[in-house]
Amino acid sequence: MTTNQHAIALVTGANKGIGRAAAEQLAALGMTVLVGARDPQRGEPAAAAIRAAGGAAHTLTLDVTDTATVQASAQWIEEHFGRLDVLINNAGISGSGQVDPSDAVDQIPSTVELDMVRKVFETNVFGVIAVTNAMLGLLRRSPAPRIVNVASHAASLTLFSDPDGPFAALLPSAAYSPSKSALLSLTVNYANELRKDGILVNAVAPGYVDTDSNNHTGFLTVEQGAAILVRMATLGADGPTGGFFSEDGPVPW
Repeated sequence: MTTNQHAIALVTGANKGIGRAAAEQLAALGMTVLVGARDPQRGEPAAAAIRAAGGAAHTLTLDVTDTATVQASAQWIEEHFGRLDVLINNAGISGSGQVDPSDAVDQIPSTVELDMVRKVFETNVFGVIAVTNAMLGLLRRSPAPRIVNVASHAASLTLFSDPDGPFAALLPSAAYSPSKSALLSLTVNYANELRKDGILVNAVAPGYVDTDSNNHTGFLTVEQGAAILVRMATLGADGPTGGFFSEDGPVPW
């Protein structure tokens, strides 16, 4: 990106966890950050903390599963800034609530509740499409538009299908992992479509971060997890598109 100053970045699910850390780091780089949160009473404290630290931040009431809030957010950005430079599709749910992934027995494929799978895909896949498509017109007005989709190492079919690999001991997942694998496919397809427009679209794996969604069993801090989001959000014009990255480099599909 040519300059971070005056760039406008929207982070969904930015009221806590990795999303909040990414918003804070982008603001520290000089961007104006839009803190997307389903509940403005939770989003505003995050935006206020960024402002207190000297950054520029606004709260947007944005539920990725609610088309009305998605469209209203796009309209607000249009009216206030006229463009969007960075979109980080961070909002996501595990489906199992606040639980250690090794205890997520409700995700086991043979016994999973279909309603839970639908709910996870509604946020993690359909929500990304809804937000991305609503923001594309604004992104096209940016001199250096970037889209970052927050996936997971759990999205990697290569890693999960290795019987001797580190993920073999985890419970099989019929909701969360497949939703993130679908997100990888979406990332590649958006990248292919938008390459000609100069919009770089990449997916990231933050790593096993200490968050609510894994009941704080992760070993990385939210700041460490957010680093790859910020790196992909600030790529130069020669940066990759249609890739899947962690802090350690490319992640296998």
